[in-house]
Amino acid sequence: MLERLEIEVVLALAEELHFGRTAERLHLTTGRVSQVVRKLERRIGAQLFDRTSRSVRLTVLGRQLAEDLVPVAAATEAALRRAEDAARGVTGELRVAFLGEWTAPVLLKAAALFGERYPDCRVDVREVQLSNSRSSLEDGSVDVLIASYPFDGMARGPVLLTERRVLAVAAGHPLAAERSVSVEVLADHPVVQYPAVTSAGFKRDRTPDRTPSGRPVPKGPSGGTFSELLSLVAMGRGVLPVGEHSRHYYPRPDVAYVPIHDAPPIERGPVWLESNTTARVRAFVRAATDIVAERSGGAPLRAPATD
Repeated sequence: MLERLEIEVVLALAEELHFGRTAERLHLTTGRVSQVVRKLERRIGAQLFDRTSRSVRLTVLGRQLAEDLVPVAAATEAALRRAEDAARGVTGELRVAFLGEWTAPVLLKAAALFGERYPDCRVDVREVQLSNSRSSLEDGSVDVLIASYPFDGMARGPVLLTERRVLAVAAGHPLAAERSVSVEVLADHPVVQYPAVTSAGFKRDRTPDRTPSGRPVPKGPSGGTFSELLSLVAMGRGVLPVGEHSRHYYPRPDVAYVPIHDAPPIERGPVWLESNTTARVRAFVRAATDIVAERSGGAPLRAPATD
């Protein structure tokens, strides 16, 4: 089994390709970095780095080892973080975010309750957009996000919010005068698309490739933010299934929201990176769940009907 220092040296040197910079990054001497590499190469029986007086390059074996060690290092770091959390209790800083205006009130109330319960842990609240919601969790700039399900590749908590689906159409669109529509109408109109970085499961849920009966759904243009998506709708470039909260938080004279009578509700709740399941994250999810239970008797909060 590799020691933690060996893993750190291999990964840092694979990125830096320079012994001096690697030593500086890890707060070691250049000689110590060389010693670790030589010892590891003797143990494996092959070179991991081709080095000359002018350059350092990964061998094929070295590149493969570095790629294999990335998830190992991440898992080790997460395990240490969880152990530190357990030893210290819920302290430090927790970064929480919301995606969509309707989720903000629940997030803020949960943050307030969390702060009362754990005064030694500072809560930083921020908003993310469709384009950076996933990357914010992956790069650690956000610990917990209140977002729509499904959110592929992330751990998730209980459903906190539900709302009916409506179809956003241009104010002058023929469907704007309908009392309600079926999901099947998606086959008859281009559907505006979410950004490419949005998870595949989310897009299948919101903008499916086919209707329930199997009819293909034509794809319209894509936008980077929710406001951009609605602007494409207003321009007549396509229609877009959204949550009913959009009526309240994104009212526009050039967009109409028509109920979809045969679609399941949209569900929202906390999501986070599985490897970042810390005591802070678990405590915040409990606080958010308790806030919803207090306001609704245990059932997820629902968007008010506006028919």
